[in-house]
Amino acid sequence: MLGTRTITNATTLAMSPQTPELDPIIRACRTSELPTLAELARHIWQQHYPAIISQAQIDYMLQQRYHPAALQTELDTPQHWLDGLWLGETMLGFANYFCTGQPAEMKLDKLYLHPHWHGRGLGSLLLEYVTARARQHGCDTLTLAVNKHNTTAIKAYRRNGFEVAEQVVVDIGNGFVMDDFIMSKAL
Repeated sequence: MLGTRTITNATTLAMSPQTPELDPIIRACRTSELPTLAELARHIWQQHYPAIISQAQIDYMLQQRYHPAALQTELDTPQHWLDGLWLGETMLGFANYFCTGQPAEMKLDKLYLHPHWHGRGLGSLLLEYVTARARQHGCDTLTLAVNKHNTTAIKAYRRNGFEVAEQVVVDIGNGFVMDDFIMSKAL
């Protein structure tokens, strides 16, 4: 079935010389793919965030934001989009974004790419896609929040035209906070 595999083991990811090169595709996620997206998010977070936030906060945020029911709510909300980046039948990454209610502003809420595929331009491809979608919806500003200690993501966002606009600390419940930079990009 198309679009039901995720990648979790980097040793299985490298395309063999006999495998024809596939073009990545970005498209809207389907309800049936939300468990796949949740599994991919769990893998990415477990690889990336232990050096930045506690395991307890990782577990809390995964349950709060990446449980299939939470993802379904995002799919069902008008002016919210959840798109996957696919290579063949394998989901490599995803982006979630929405119109904020502020004039001409869109927020990139989530953008993740399997770590094995970093440095290949796929994260920038997702950002370019979301930027184009923002313009299609009449937005002239794209914003996002990123953990202040997530230097890898901050560098990637800066390479793609984002600048730090402010610093925030947001209580997300259960004794946890998000200590973030708000970054923005004029479109």
